[in-house]
Amino acid sequence: MNQENNCKEYIAHVRKSGEVQPLVTHLVEVGEIAALLARKIELEDAGKIVGLLHDFGKFSTEFQTYIESATGILKCSDDGYVDFDGLKGKIDHSSAGAQWIWENCQKWGERGQLVGQVLALCIASHHSGLIDCLRPDGENGFSSRMRKPDNKTNKDECLESAPQDYIEKLDVLASKDLIQSVLMQLQKVGQVGDLMLDKPLRDFNLGFFSRMLFSCLIDADRISSSDFEYPENTQHRSNSPVDWEIPVNRLEQAIMELKGENAIDALRRDVSETCRRRAPEAQGVYTLTVPTGGGKTYASLRFALHHAKQHKLDRIIYIIPFTSIIEQNAAAIREVLECSSDEYPWILEQHSSLEPEQQNWHSKLVSENWDAPIVMTTMVQFLEVLFAGGTRGVRKMHQLANSVLIFDEIQTLPIKCTHLFCNALNYLTNFCNTSAMLCTATQPLLDRLKSPEKGQLTIPKENELVSDVAKLFEDLNRVKVVPKLRPGGWSCEQIAALALGEFNKRGSCLIIVNTKAWARQMYQALRPAIEDSKDALFQLSTSLCPAHRKKTLAKIRKRLELNLPVLCVSTQLIEAGVDVDFSSVIRFLAGLDSIAQAAGRCNRNNVRKTGTVYVLNPHEERIDLLEDITTVPLTERKKA
Repeated sequence: MNQENNCKEYIAHVRKSGEVQPLVTHLVEVGEIAALLARKIELEDAGKIVGLLHDFGKFSTEFQTYIESATGILKCSDDGYVDFDGLKGKIDHSSAGAQWIWENCQKWGERGQLVGQVLALCIASHHSGLIDCLRPDGENGFSSRMRKPDNKTNKDECLESAPQDYIEKLDVLASKDLIQSVLMQLQKVGQVGDLMLDKPLRDFNLGFFSRMLFSCLIDADRISSSDFEYPENTQHRSNSPVDWEIPVNRLEQAIMELKGENAIDALRRDVSETCRRRAPEAQGVYTLTVPTGGGKTYASLRFALHHAKQHKLDRIIYIIPFTSIIEQNAAAIREVLECSSDEYPWILEQHSSLEPEQQNWHSKLVSENWDAPIVMTTMVQFLEVLFAGGTRGVRKMHQLANSVLIFDEIQTLPIKCTHLFCNALNYLTNFCNTSAMLCTATQPLLDRLKSPEKGQLTIPKENELVSDVAKLFEDLNRVKVVPKLRPGGWSCEQIAALALGEFNKRGSCLIIVNTKAWARQMYQALRPAIEDSKDALFQLSTSLCPAHRKKTLAKIRKRLELNLPVLCVSTQLIEAGVDVDFSSVIRFLAGLDSIAQAAGRCNRNNVRKTGTVYVLNPHEERIDLLEDITTVPLTERKKA
């Protein structure tokens, strides 16, 4: 080892102010953070070594000359100065560490190669996102990266340049003990209990195993780099276990103060008490099958808080299909859990409708990696964390471990994602100390899929939190569903006439259509007929920007509360969990789950003797092309 190089301060990053973060400091810091994050998936040493090696290639002269030129340490008149703009992103500093661990693991034989590939894959991918091991052209992307010549990776030079004590740390870690500890975890994810999984599911789990470790590395690297640039961030990161006693007590106090006098309030209390009573049970996948309007939001929160407290979990993550429901539920939960004296908010919202002015510096910081006790996000964001390329989404993935996942309106899960979702949830609940709760009025049969060999959930019958679902649905039956199907279907004019009749007779009517085109057509057909009370006519669809949708929903709710006339045309976005109460609903033909959800917007609070839901078939609508609507067998038939 060159003594002169060993005394040199190698650079990892340079602050805008000019202060340098030494490379060894950064590598050790990332190793420590990654080890801490990976501890919850029993891969502490693996996390440490990928952290120590991820920027190993920065010990090269090529990279040091580049960063010194880019940050002004080297001036354009100095010897060695390079055109850093042309080199940005082109100097490979990730392959050297990947090659080092790959070569060192191979000496432990075939099993060592498997461990080496997992570790090397994480290191080599930490800027690009997980690389394709099998490229579309058939080439082995991993092997070609490991065979990359030394004049491109500078591995040998880095070994010569790196400090002796750093190399010794690597040698101690890259031992047989590391191989055996990683292999033990790999063996676990290949089976459930004593049952060995089929090869496709084992391969899926192996991929998820690698991605989870990769997530720990990515988050550790980003934390170290960000906190070097902004040192004030360090004190605002959560470094201690969540004291769940605080939100538990606040929720219990709020529930004690709730005043409900009618029958539906008593039923909601029963559901909530059931969730509270069963929360201390073992971790796993639970279902909460409750009719719309049955109080799922507070009941699921009650279960999650007590469950997290019982099992000392790190966070609760709500996964919700539509942004309008997130805003609605987040507001309701904040009202009971947060206090102005709290140092930081308990709840983090992250979704596409969140406007910049709604975020403060702290929410922006913790949204980068979901470092908050309660996270509320969308199914789209959740699936991106699990499956998207790049590094932005996967950074949050390790936060799904040691957590409670609440899936609200789970029946809206996209059909094409079903098996992927089930396999991912099985991995999290079987191997990552995670619990999940599937909430809906129309429970999809995710444990009884047509192709179980592709992956499905295992949900013990006793894990349904409501003991007598049928009776609960009978007790909460508030509507009458009236099929009105016609040969050839209903024209727009005929539907408008029916809607106007219901509106004039009952004071409020909701028309739920299957497409945005129908929403526009119905709105335009109704507008001339309601000219005298045009303030009562509304349209809701994703054609409206999120802020406009939110404002429109607020107006609709306010008018309904004041018993003012409301005639609304909406796509399915109003079905899942949106808290509105119409006297009458007209639903375009769809699957049973959609019809049941539509019924949940009718007589929701049971203030009328009964509400009416008309189901009709619109003229010339190709419902067979709407796959998520026509795939009825996924969903268990329930009364509305």
